[in-house]
Amino acid sequence: MTISHKLVYSMVSRIPKGSIATYGQIAMLISFPRNARQVGFALAALENDSSTPWHRVINAKGKISPRGLDGCDDYQRLLLEEEGVIFDDKYRISLKQFQWRPD
Repeated sequence: MTISHKLVYSMVSRIPKGSIATYGQIAMLISFPRNARQVGFALAALENDSSTPWHRVINAKGKISPRGLDGCDDYQRLLLEEEGVIFDDKYRISLKQFQWRPD
């Protein structure tokens, strides 16, 4: 079964500024547990001018997942830092501090 991109985008759009979620967390929230990679594929398919806050989704290690395009990782970090998300000296985000916990 394939994850609906619209379902992924709808859930990701709920992540508030200054918070992050993991790919696996989004998959779980949309009732597709263990499909984190498909969440990543959906986000990679977003149009460049999309308002979906893709930058708020990171991997389970609390890090930005590497991408094929140069500078994309740096851009994601910049967007997160502008929202008040803090990285440690190993480029990780504290999931305990910044992970979104929906109601």
